[in-house]
Amino acid sequence: MGESMDNKPMCPIKTERILLVTDGTNYSDGAIREGVKFAALCSSRLYALSVIEEEIRLEAMSPKDFEDMEVEILSHLEEIKLKASKENVYCETILSHGNEIYQGIVEVANNKNINMIIIGRRGYTGVKKLLFGEVAAKIIGHASCKVLVVPRAARFECKNIIIGTDGSLHGKAAVQEGIEIAKRCGGSIIAICTCRTDDELEQAKVNVDEVVEIAQKENISVETLTPKGRSFDVIVDVANERASDLIVVGAYGTTGLKKLFMGNSTEKVIGMAPCAVLVVKAQ
Repeated sequence: MGESMDNKPMCPIKTERILLVTDGTNYSDGAIREGVKFAALCSSRLYALSVIEEEIRLEAMSPKDFEDMEVEILSHLEEIKLKASKENVYCETILSHGNEIYQGIVEVANNKNINMIIIGRRGYTGVKKLLFGEVAAKIIGHASCKVLVVPRAARFECKNIIIGTDGSLHGKAAVQEGIEIAKRCGGSIIAICTCRTDDELEQAKVNVDEVVEIAQKENISVETLTPKGRSFDVIVDVANERASDLIVVGAYGTTGLKKLFMGNSTEKVIGMAPCAVLVVKAQ
């Protein structure tokens, strides 16, 4: 993460309350590591959450096995609390039960007035059927706050940031968020707006030029790309080629990126990205 003038790490995203979602597998390692680090840097209150689907209780699992699973999850949450304590971070642990994992997560986020949810990218089944594809898309779709998806091996850095924009309200929110992060971290930006036809190219250029105008006012280095192609393919390819640290995108769009965070495309960009992906919604 970025550093201040006295070489101390900067808080990259202003957030008072972070919800760290974990499924107890090593796929949540990145989310746990970055969640604790975020909370420490930003003096945030941290909530560590695991959700058990009610379906698990109804399946062929004995009451004893179910109880053992709960004990295992609670122990995992306490380990996170201990890690947070070592970093002087207040951490509350929550084990929730519900019919749908995403509903349990969104409910806690709303009840705790969460500013950002941090989730891993993949999971297994049951309580571990977490955070890839449909579940991640539903969390992004229903949560009112920002969502940061962290692959297991990824670390949140903000020196080389990709902003996906399309001129929509959510796209503009992503631009503002990405520029603020770059400003705090001393990072640079690659602004991308894809187009499928020549007719869309002019508008794509207008969209990225808006990013340039805002970034230059903040003395942030910015590069623009308006290639033809599917948005998720382009963004992931550029992230790999440029060794990007972070991708910032809006939750929904209107043109070019319009399918980026809906359904199957959500799975692709999150599933394929080599780095963390921050999903932003317009307020």
